[in-house]
Amino acid sequence: MENWIFYCVCAFVCAFVISLLATPACKLLAWQTGFLDTPAAEAHKGHKKSTPLLGGLAMCTAFCCTILLGVIVALRWHGEPVASYLNGLRESMPELLSVVAGAISAMVWGAIDDKKPMKASTKFLGQLFIAAFVVFMGGIRITFFIDNYWISSFGTIFWFLFMFNALNFFDNMDGLAAGTAAIAFLFFGVASLVNGQFFVALLCFTAAASACGFWVYNAAPASIFMGDSGSHFLAFLLSVVSAKVTYYNPAVASTRFAILIPLFILAVPVFDALAVVVIRLKNHKPIYVGDHNHISHRFWHSGMTRARAVQLVHLLVLISSLGALPLLWGEWRTCMVLLIQGIAILLLLSVMQYVGIRANSKNLNPPE
Repeated sequence: MENWIFYCVCAFVCAFVISLLATPACKLLAWQTGFLDTPAAEAHKGHKKSTPLLGGLAMCTAFCCTILLGVIVALRWHGEPVASYLNGLRESMPELLSVVAGAISAMVWGAIDDKKPMKASTKFLGQLFIAAFVVFMGGIRITFFIDNYWISSFGTIFWFLFMFNALNFFDNMDGLAAGTAAIAFLFFGVASLVNGQFFVALLCFTAAASACGFWVYNAAPASIFMGDSGSHFLAFLLSVVSAKVTYYNPAVASTRFAILIPLFILAVPVFDALAVVVIRLKNHKPIYVGDHNHISHRFWHSGMTRARAVQLVHLLVLISSLGALPLLWGEWRTCMVLLIQGIAILLLLSVMQYVGIRANSKNLNPPE
Protein backbone atom coordinates (compact mmCIF):
# COMPACT_ATOMS: atom_id res chain seq x y z
CA MET A 1 0.00 0.00 0.00
CA GLU A 2 2.77 2.46 0.95
CA ASN A 3 4.47 2.03 -2.42
CA TRP A 4 1.24 2.69 -4.30
CA ILE A 5 0.56 5.81 -2.25
CA PHE A 6 4.01 7.00 -3.32
CA TYR A 7 3.20 6.25 -6.97
CA CYS A 8 -0.09 8.14 -6.67
CA VAL A 9 1.77 11.13 -5.24
CA CYS A 10 4.27 10.96 -8.11
CA ALA A 11 1.43 10.82 -10.65
CA PHE A 12 -0.26 13.78 -8.95
CA VAL A 13 2.91 15.90 -8.99
CA CYS A 14 3.66 15.02 -12.61
CA ALA A 15 0.15 15.84 -13.87
CA PHE A 16 0.01 19.01 -11.76
CA VAL A 17 3.28 20.35 -13.19
CA ILE A 18 2.27 19.52 -16.77
CA SER A 19 -1.11 21.18 -16.24
CA LEU A 20 0.58 24.26 -14.79
CA LEU A 21 2.75 24.50 -17.91
CA ALA A 22 0.09 23.54 -20.45
CA THR A 23 -2.59 25.99 -19.30
CA PRO A 24 -0.70 29.22 -20.21
CA ALA A 25 0.21 27.66 -23.56
CA CYS A 26 -3.45 26.81 -24.20
CA LYS A 27 -4.42 30.32 -23.13
CA LEU A 28 -2.13 31.77 -25.79
CA LEU A 29 -3.40 29.27 -28.36
CA ALA A 30 -6.99 30.26 -27.56
CA TRP A 31 -6.26 33.93 -28.30
CA GLN A 32 -4.56 33.01 -31.57
CA THR A 33 -7.30 30.67 -32.78
CA GLY A 34 -10.36 32.56 -31.53
CA PHE A 35 -11.42 30.10 -28.82
CA LEU A 36 -12.86 32.88 -26.67
CA ASP A 37 -15.85 33.19 -24.38
CA THR A 38 -17.53 36.48 -25.30
CA PRO A 39 -20.21 37.39 -22.74
CA ALA A 40 -22.13 39.88 -24.90
CA ALA A 41 -24.16 37.13 -26.56
CA GLU A 42 -25.41 35.53 -23.33
CA ALA A 43 -26.99 37.67 -20.62
CA HIS A 44 -26.55 35.14 -17.79
CA LYS A 45 -22.74 35.29 -17.95
CA GLY A 46 -21.02 37.27 -15.21
CA HIS A 47 -17.68 38.17 -16.79
CA LYS A 48 -17.28 41.46 -18.66
CA LYS A 49 -14.62 40.74 -21.27
CA SER A 50 -13.63 37.99 -23.68
CA THR A 51 -11.79 35.17 -21.91
CA PRO A 52 -9.74 32.35 -23.46
CA LEU A 53 -11.19 28.88 -23.47
CA LEU A 54 -9.30 25.62 -24.17
CA GLY A 55 -8.86 24.82 -20.48
CA GLY A 56 -10.07 21.36 -21.39
CA LEU A 57 -7.14 20.93 -23.78
CA ALA A 58 -4.70 21.85 -20.99
CA MET A 59 -6.19 19.32 -18.56
CA CYS A 60 -6.45 16.62 -21.21
CA THR A 61 -2.80 17.18 -22.19
CA ALA A 62 -1.67 16.83 -18.57
CA PHE A 63 -3.77 13.70 -18.06
CA CYS A 64 -2.72 11.92 -21.25
CA CYS A 65 0.97 12.81 -20.94
CA THR A 66 1.07 11.54 -17.35
CA ILE A 67 -0.69 8.30 -18.31
CA LEU A 68 1.75 7.80 -21.20
CA LEU A 69 4.76 8.42 -18.96
CA GLY A 70 3.34 6.08 -16.33
CA VAL A 71 2.84 3.26 -18.83
CA ILE A 72 6.36 3.69 -20.23
CA VAL A 73 7.90 3.64 -16.76
CA ALA A 74 5.82 0.61 -15.71
CA LEU A 75 6.77 -1.41 -18.80
CA ARG A 76 10.45 -0.65 -18.24
CA TRP A 77 10.34 -1.24 -14.48
CA HIS A 78 11.73 -4.57 -13.30
CA GLY A 79 11.38 -4.12 -9.56
CA GLU A 80 8.56 -4.81 -7.12
CA PRO A 81 5.72 -4.11 -6.63
CA VAL A 82 5.18 -2.88 -10.19
CA ALA A 83 6.55 -6.06 -11.78
CA SER A 84 3.84 -8.11 -10.07
CA TYR A 85 1.15 -6.04 -11.77
CA LEU A 86 2.60 -5.92 -15.30
CA ASN A 87 0.41 -8.76 -16.56
CA GLY A 88 -2.63 -6.99 -15.18
CA LEU A 89 -1.53 -3.76 -16.85
CA ARG A 90 -1.13 -5.45 -20.20
CA GLU A 91 -4.53 -7.10 -19.88
CA SER A 92 -6.09 -3.78 -18.95
CA MET A 93 -4.42 -1.89 -21.81
CA PRO A 94 -7.44 -2.06 -24.19
CA GLU A 95 -9.67 -0.65 -21.46
CA LEU A 96 -7.12 2.06 -20.62
CA LEU A 97 -6.84 3.00 -24.30
CA SER A 98 -10.63 3.26 -24.55
CA VAL A 99 -10.69 5.57 -21.52
CA VAL A 100 -7.95 7.80 -22.98
CA ALA A 101 -9.67 7.81 -26.40
CA GLY A 102 -13.00 8.64 -24.76
CA ALA A 103 -11.47 11.45 -22.71
CA ILE A 104 -9.86 12.98 -25.80
CA SER A 105 -13.10 12.60 -27.79
CA ALA A 106 -15.11 14.26 -25.03
CA MET A 107 -12.66 17.15 -24.89
CA VAL A 108 -12.66 17.59 -28.67
CA TRP A 109 -16.46 17.43 -28.88
CA GLY A 110 -16.72 20.13 -26.22
CA ALA A 111 -14.10 22.25 -28.00
CA ILE A 112 -16.10 22.09 -31.23
CA ASP A 113 -19.10 23.42 -29.32
CA ASP A 114 -16.93 26.14 -27.77
CA LYS A 115 -15.85 27.30 -31.21
CA LYS A 116 -19.28 27.16 -32.82
CA PRO A 117 -22.22 26.34 -30.52
CA MET A 118 -24.17 23.29 -31.62
CA LYS A 119 -27.85 22.55 -31.41
CA ALA A 120 -28.70 20.82 -28.15
CA SER A 121 -29.76 17.67 -30.04
CA THR A 122 -26.48 17.51 -31.98
CA LYS A 123 -24.46 17.98 -28.80
CA PHE A 124 -26.47 15.24 -27.08
CA LEU A 125 -25.87 12.77 -29.93
CA GLY A 126 -22.11 13.29 -29.63
CA GLN A 127 -22.28 12.68 -25.90
CA LEU A 128 -24.34 9.55 -26.51
CA PHE A 129 -21.81 8.19 -29.01
CA ILE A 130 -18.88 8.77 -26.62
CA ALA A 131 -20.73 7.13 -23.74
CA ALA A 132 -21.79 4.15 -25.87
CA PHE A 133 -18.23 3.71 -27.15
CA VAL A 134 -16.65 3.48 -23.70
CA VAL A 135 -19.43 1.20 -22.40
CA PHE A 136 -19.63 -1.25 -25.29
CA MET A 137 -16.03 -1.08 -26.53
CA GLY A 138 -14.25 -0.33 -23.26
CA GLY A 139 -16.38 -2.57 -21.08
CA ILE A 140 -16.95 0.07 -18.40
CA ARG A 141 -20.27 -0.63 -16.72
CA ILE A 142 -22.04 -0.05 -13.41
CA THR A 143 -23.56 -3.35 -12.29
CA PHE A 144 -26.00 -2.09 -9.62
CA PHE A 145 -25.77 -5.68 -8.22
CA ILE A 146 -27.86 -6.69 -11.25
CA ASP A 147 -26.37 -9.42 -13.42
CA ASN A 148 -27.88 -8.14 -16.66
CA TYR A 149 -25.67 -6.85 -19.48
CA TRP A 150 -28.23 -4.53 -21.06
CA ILE A 151 -29.55 -2.98 -17.85
CA SER A 152 -26.04 -2.22 -16.62
CA SER A 153 -24.94 -0.93 -20.04
CA PHE A 154 -27.84 1.46 -20.56
CA GLY A 155 -27.76 2.51 -16.92
CA THR A 156 -24.09 3.41 -17.31
CA ILE A 157 -24.76 5.33 -20.55
CA PHE A 158 -27.45 7.32 -18.76
CA TRP A 159 -24.96 8.11 -15.96
CA PHE A 160 -22.43 9.41 -18.51
CA LEU A 161 -25.04 11.58 -20.23
CA PHE A 162 -26.26 12.96 -16.93
CA MET A 163 -22.74 13.82 -15.76
CA PHE A 164 -21.84 15.49 -19.07
CA ASN A 165 -24.69 17.94 -18.60
CA ALA A 166 -24.58 18.22 -14.80
CA LEU A 167 -20.96 19.39 -14.80
CA ASN A 168 -21.62 21.67 -17.76
CA PHE A 169 -24.41 23.31 -15.73
CA PHE A 170 -22.13 23.48 -12.69
CA ASP A 171 -19.41 25.40 -14.53
CA ASN A 172 -20.97 28.77 -13.79
CA MET A 173 -18.37 30.59 -11.67
CA ASP A 174 -14.59 30.92 -11.69
CA GLY A 175 -12.94 27.78 -10.31
CA LEU A 176 -16.20 26.12 -9.28
CA ALA A 177 -16.33 23.07 -11.55
CA ALA A 178 -12.57 22.50 -11.58
CA GLY A 179 -12.32 22.58 -7.78
CA THR A 180 -15.38 20.39 -7.32
CA ALA A 181 -14.06 17.81 -9.79
CA ALA A 182 -10.63 17.81 -8.13
CA ILE A 183 -12.17 17.13 -4.70
CA ALA A 184 -14.30 14.34 -6.15
CA PHE A 185 -11.34 12.70 -7.91
CA LEU A 186 -9.32 12.74 -4.68
CA PHE A 187 -12.06 10.99 -2.73
CA PHE A 188 -12.61 8.43 -5.49
CA GLY A 189 -8.84 7.88 -5.38
CA VAL A 190 -8.88 7.25 -1.64
CA ALA A 191 -11.79 4.80 -2.03
CA SER A 192 -9.80 2.98 -4.74
CA LEU A 193 -6.73 2.69 -2.52
CA VAL A 194 -8.77 1.34 0.40
CA ASN A 195 -10.16 -1.42 -1.83
CA GLY A 196 -6.81 -2.21 -3.46
CA GLN A 197 -7.70 -0.85 -6.93
CA PHE A 198 -4.33 0.76 -7.45
CA PHE A 199 -4.50 1.46 -11.18
CA VAL A 200 -7.90 3.14 -10.76
CA ALA A 201 -6.41 5.20 -7.93
CA LEU A 202 -3.62 6.35 -10.27
CA LEU A 203 -6.24 7.50 -12.78
CA CYS A 204 -8.08 9.40 -10.04
CA PHE A 205 -5.04 11.22 -8.70
CA THR A 206 -3.82 12.03 -12.21
CA ALA A 207 -7.21 13.53 -13.10
CA ALA A 208 -7.32 15.46 -9.80
CA ALA A 209 -3.89 16.97 -10.44
CA SER A 210 -4.83 17.93 -14.00
CA ALA A 211 -7.83 19.83 -12.63
CA CYS A 212 -5.78 21.42 -9.81
CA GLY A 213 -3.11 22.73 -12.17
CA PHE A 214 -5.78 24.33 -14.34
CA TRP A 215 -7.59 25.68 -11.26
CA VAL A 216 -4.57 27.88 -10.45
CA TYR A 217 -5.45 29.96 -13.53
CA ASN A 218 -9.21 29.41 -13.38
CA ALA A 219 -9.76 30.57 -9.78
CA ALA A 220 -11.28 34.05 -9.41
CA PRO A 221 -10.45 36.19 -11.24
CA ALA A 222 -10.09 33.58 -13.97
CA SER A 223 -7.69 34.23 -16.82
CA ILE A 224 -8.92 31.16 -18.72
CA PHE A 225 -12.13 29.11 -18.73
CA MET A 226 -12.48 25.36 -19.16
CA GLY A 227 -15.36 25.74 -21.59
CA ASP A 228 -17.36 22.77 -22.78
CA SER A 229 -14.08 21.06 -23.66
CA GLY A 230 -13.13 21.07 -19.97
CA SER A 231 -16.55 20.21 -18.55
CA HIS A 232 -16.91 17.31 -21.00
CA PHE A 233 -13.42 16.04 -20.22
CA LEU A 234 -13.87 16.17 -16.45
CA ALA A 235 -17.41 14.77 -16.59
CA PHE A 236 -16.23 11.84 -18.71
CA LEU A 237 -13.46 10.95 -16.26
CA LEU A 238 -15.76 11.39 -13.25
CA SER A 239 -18.21 8.99 -14.88
CA VAL A 240 -15.43 6.49 -15.60
CA VAL A 241 -13.84 6.45 -12.14
CA SER A 242 -17.19 6.47 -10.34
CA ALA A 243 -18.12 3.40 -12.39
CA LYS A 244 -14.74 1.64 -12.00
CA VAL A 245 -14.31 1.93 -8.24
CA THR A 246 -15.54 -1.15 -6.37
CA TYR A 247 -17.43 0.29 -3.42
CA TYR A 248 -18.79 -2.83 -1.79
CA ASN A 249 -15.91 -5.10 -0.82
CA PRO A 250 -17.06 -7.81 1.64
CA ALA A 251 -13.55 -7.95 3.07
CA VAL A 252 -13.79 -4.28 4.07
CA ALA A 253 -17.43 -3.16 4.16
CA SER A 254 -20.04 -4.68 6.44
CA THR A 255 -23.06 -3.32 4.52
CA ARG A 256 -23.97 -2.60 0.91
CA PHE A 257 -24.56 1.06 1.74
CA ALA A 258 -21.09 1.57 0.27
CA ILE A 259 -22.62 1.66 -3.22
CA LEU A 260 -23.99 5.12 -2.32
CA ILE A 261 -20.48 6.58 -2.14
CA PRO A 262 -20.60 8.16 -5.65
CA LEU A 263 -23.83 9.94 -4.76
CA PHE A 264 -22.22 11.31 -1.58
CA ILE A 265 -19.12 12.52 -3.42
CA LEU A 266 -21.08 14.04 -6.29
CA ALA A 267 -24.14 15.05 -4.27
CA VAL A 268 -23.78 18.82 -4.72
CA PRO A 269 -23.38 18.98 -8.52
CA VAL A 270 -25.92 16.19 -9.05
CA PHE A 271 -28.53 17.81 -6.82
CA ASP A 272 -27.82 21.25 -8.27
CA ALA A 273 -28.41 19.94 -11.80
CA LEU A 274 -31.68 18.28 -10.82
CA ALA A 275 -32.90 21.38 -8.97
CA VAL A 276 -32.06 23.69 -11.88
CA VAL A 277 -33.87 21.42 -14.34
CA VAL A 278 -36.99 21.43 -12.14
CA ILE A 279 -36.86 25.23 -11.80
CA ARG A 280 -36.48 25.75 -15.55
CA LEU A 281 -39.31 23.35 -16.34
CA LYS A 282 -41.50 25.09 -13.75
CA ASN A 283 -40.73 28.44 -15.38
CA HIS A 284 -41.42 26.97 -18.85
CA LYS A 285 -37.85 27.59 -20.01
CA PRO A 286 -35.58 25.24 -22.00
CA ILE A 287 -33.43 23.19 -19.63
CA TYR A 288 -30.30 23.85 -21.72
CA VAL A 289 -30.48 27.68 -21.48
CA GLY A 290 -28.27 29.12 -18.71
CA ASP A 291 -29.60 31.21 -15.84
CA HIS A 292 -28.80 32.29 -12.26
CA ASN A 293 -30.66 29.52 -10.43
CA HIS A 294 -27.63 27.47 -9.33
CA ILE A 295 -26.66 27.04 -5.69
CA SER A 296 -23.54 29.16 -6.27
CA HIS A 297 -25.77 31.99 -7.45
CA ARG A 298 -27.87 31.64 -4.29
CA PHE A 299 -24.81 32.37 -2.17
CA TRP A 300 -23.91 35.24 -4.48
CA HIS A 301 -27.41 36.69 -4.27
CA SER A 302 -27.16 36.60 -0.47
CA GLY A 303 -24.36 39.18 -0.61
CA MET A 304 -21.21 37.08 -0.93
CA THR A 305 -18.56 37.73 -3.53
CA ARG A 306 -18.34 35.18 -6.32
CA ALA A 307 -15.04 33.87 -4.92
CA ARG A 308 -16.57 33.39 -1.47
CA ALA A 309 -19.62 31.66 -2.97
CA VAL A 310 -17.34 29.21 -4.77
CA GLN A 311 -15.42 28.53 -1.56
CA LEU A 312 -18.64 27.76 0.29
CA VAL A 313 -19.79 25.34 -2.42
CA HIS A 314 -16.40 23.61 -2.26
CA LEU A 315 -16.83 23.26 1.50
CA LEU A 316 -20.22 21.63 0.94
CA VAL A 317 -18.65 19.21 -1.54
CA LEU A 318 -15.88 18.42 0.96
CA ILE A 319 -18.36 17.84 3.81
CA SER A 320 -20.54 15.59 1.67
CA SER A 321 -17.52 13.63 0.39
CA LEU A 322 -16.08 13.12 3.88
CA GLY A 323 -19.36 11.46 4.82
CA ALA A 324 -18.79 8.91 2.05
CA LEU A 325 -15.55 7.35 3.28
CA PRO A 326 -16.89 5.66 6.46
CA LEU A 327 -19.41 3.85 4.24
CA LEU A 328 -16.45 1.77 3.03
CA TRP A 329 -16.01 0.09 6.39
CA GLY A 330 -18.84 1.24 8.67
CA GLU A 331 -21.56 -1.03 10.03
CA TRP A 332 -25.21 -0.29 9.29
CA ARG A 333 -25.83 2.13 12.20
CA THR A 334 -22.89 4.29 11.16
CA CYS A 335 -24.15 4.24 7.59
CA MET A 336 -27.66 5.27 8.65
CA VAL A 337 -26.30 8.32 10.51
CA LEU A 338 -24.28 9.29 7.45
CA LEU A 339 -27.32 8.88 5.21
CA ILE A 340 -29.30 11.21 7.47
CA GLN A 341 -26.42 13.70 7.33
CA GLY A 342 -26.45 13.51 3.52
CA ILE A 343 -30.20 14.08 3.41
CA ALA A 344 -29.77 17.08 5.74
CA ILE A 345 -27.23 18.60 3.34
CA LEU A 346 -29.65 18.13 0.43
CA LEU A 347 -32.43 19.75 2.48
CA LEU A 348 -30.11 22.70 3.12
CA LEU A 349 -29.55 23.05 -0.61
CA SER A 350 -33.30 22.80 -1.20
CA VAL A 351 -34.00 25.60 1.24
CA MET A 352 -31.40 27.78 -0.47
CA GLN A 353 -32.92 27.06 -3.87
CA TYR A 354 -36.37 27.98 -2.53
CA VAL A 355 -35.10 31.20 -0.96
CA GLY A 356 -33.42 32.09 -4.24
CA ILE A 357 -36.62 31.53 -6.19
CA ARG A 358 -38.57 33.80 -3.82
CA ALA A 359 -35.87 36.45 -4.06
CA ASN A 360 -36.08 36.40 -7.85
CA SER A 361 -39.86 36.58 -7.74
CA LYS A 362 -39.58 39.81 -5.72
CA ASN A 363 -37.18 41.23 -8.36
CA LEU A 364 -34.31 41.57 -5.96
CA ASN A 365 -31.17 42.66 -7.77
CA PRO A 366 -28.02 40.61 -7.07
CA PRO A 367 -25.03 42.55 -5.76
CA GLU A 368 -22.23 43.48 -8.14
